[in-house]
Formats: sequence, structure tokens, C-alpha cells
Amino acid sequence: MKTDDPRSPVSFRANISRLPNKGLPVVIEADAMQRAALAAEHGLLSVESYRAELLVTSWKRNGVKVSGRVEADIAQACIVTLDPVESHIDEAVEALLLPEDSKLARHGFDAGGEILLDAEGPDSPETFSGDTIDVGALAEQFFGLAIDLYPRKKGVSLDAASDTGSEENEFQQKLRSLLGKS
Repeated sequence: MKTDDPRSPVSFRANISRLPNKGLPVVIEADAMQRAALAAEHGLLSVESYRAELLVTSWKRNGVKVSGRVEADIAQACIVTLDPVESHIDEAVEALLLPEDSKLARHGFDAGGEILLDAEGPDSPETFSGDTIDVGALAEQFFGLAIDLYPRKKGVSLDAASDTGSEENEFQQKLRSLLGKS
């Protein structure tokens, strides 16, 4: 994950040099222009609402933990009919970040050591530089991962979209005869 993407429509840079003991709460409520930019960036028909509630806390000695939720109401084109399909996104945000010069960040692949990853466990920490982190761009990444890549309108199947099913079957039959398979 890239946490320093300046092009994020919902960019919010959190200063992590002096985090409060209880953490820094961040709420991002996207306005109409930001929602339009999110829709364009993620190939959506529209983003009707977008809200990220995050908590930025210290982690380990000099790391940062970002946790919270991203919620959004979106409209996408059905992959079969191209009609609008509305859906609600409610995605947990959980990320650990370490400074680039951290000893924890340098161990592992670069040091030739082994890293044991649990497929069901948390992601390995990302790195950052400087004293700010774009938690808005981070939340947008979780939003993007939650979008259904193949949205379908209720009751619509891929078979229903094909009016040329018999022609396709003829083509398949010709192809099989050319390949010598029956």
C-alpha cells in the first residue's frame, strides 16, 4: 500500500510526530467534488456518500497504527445489463506503518532473513518517511479493495445476457470438430 499518494481525492495528512496518548481521531466526510473524483478514479457511476472514521495511534517504539472504518454508498454499472447497481461499502481499516529507517522495517527480506506471513493475519507493516502520513489515501485504498469488481443486478445472470446462445453453441461445435474432439 502506498500511503503517500498526493492524488487521493480524500487526502488527509496526519501529523504523527506528537500523537496524543489516546490517539488522533480523524473523520473524513467527502464533499460532492471529492465523491465525483472517487467515482472517476474507481470506475463507478457515482459515490453517493463516503465517510472514513479513523484512529491514528502510536505502535511499538516509533510506528503508527491506523484503524477504523470506511463507509460509502456507491453505484456501479451491472456487468450484464449496464443498469446501475447500488451497493453499500462498510470496510474495516487496519494498517501498521513504520519509519523507513526503523530497525523493524529493515529486518526481513532486505536482511536476508525469513518472514513468516499468516494469510489470515494482519498485513506486514508498511513504511513511511517524514512526520506525516496520508491517512485519507490509506482509507481510500481500503475503499477501493471493497468495491465489487463484477457487480450484477439482482436476478440477472450471465446466461440471460446472451441472445446468441445458439450461435455460440454452433461456433463451439465447429471449433470442436476442427480440433478433432467430439
